[in-house]
Amino acid sequence: MTTVPPTAPAAAQPRRVRAASATPMKFQPERPDTQSITAYGPDWIGVDADRVTESVIIGARGQRIAWNCRRFEDLTAAHFAQLAELDAEVVIFGSGLRNRFPPPAWLQPLMARRIGLETMDTQAACRTYNVLAGEGRNVVAALLLETE
Repeated sequence: MTTVPPTAPAAAQPRRVRAASATPMKFQPERPDTQSITAYGPDWIGVDADRVTESVIIGARGQRIAWNCRRFEDLTAAHFAQLAELDAEVVIFGSGLRNRFPPPAWLQPLMARRIGLETMDTQAACRTYNVLAGEGRNVVAALLLETE
């Protein structure tokens, strides 16, 4: 014998609400003063209309600075001290094809200025940068593009 679940009373049925306007919602405001990462691959990223093939620092306030490192193993404390000089609210560190963490001692210049650091693989860092920059945050992305 099978039982049929009881139906909800009419008052509990969901009601459809019609919106007053049919204006589409923008999830991310257009910010012409902010650089956007428009595409990426394993060893390149697209920044606005440019294809970047070497490690780079990109800032929401228009900075684009060569970040002289070809592999994660080439990074030093000086690379992270350079990021602290940009005085961002948060730094997104794209650590290459996989998520790797810098030694905590290298982060001291960032901590001294109360600048947050988030570490993730470079492709995730590209997406995260776009979201934060689109919100108007003072964000910097340090993107490691590993080359042989």
